[in-house]
Amino acid sequence: MTTLSPQQLAQTLAAKVSQAMLAKDRVAQDLNIQLLSVGAGSATMTMTVQERMLNGFAICHGGYITILADTAFAYACNSYNDVTVASSLGIEFIAAVQGGDALTAKATEISLAGRTGLYDIDISNQDGKRVAVMRGRSYRLKDKKMLAL
Repeated sequence: MTTLSPQQLAQTLAAKVSQAMLAKDRVAQDLNIQLLSVGAGSATMTMTVQERMLNGFAICHGGYITILADTAFAYACNSYNDVTVASSLGIEFIAAVQGGDALTAKATEISLAGRTGLYDIDISNQDGKRVAVMRGRSYRLKDKKMLAL
């Protein structure tokens, strides 16, 4: 019998939680946001900018970039199987995003203490150019699990 390491157990849990979230995530489904990877306290997601996401200047509306970043943030902070919500976020737009661009948001846990966490999310385009950065603060709800294990 093979015993899994703590890192393998955390990875397995994060994968199970993310699959359960994806099954119910109407926003990710509607915008075709794809999960590339997930781990304990981290998640990477991608989305292609569709014509309907362009604003009056023919560039991607910042709200859609924020949705992608917030989605990666949600999957990262819920990876431990504790129901966790955003308590705040701030985003900085660095470069314009065009229709057809493939955006990738990578969320990384900076701090997790008690019921609060801090996450940085980098958003880049298909050329690896950073187009935005977001910082999110999370709050873990008391005694609520994503999955019954």
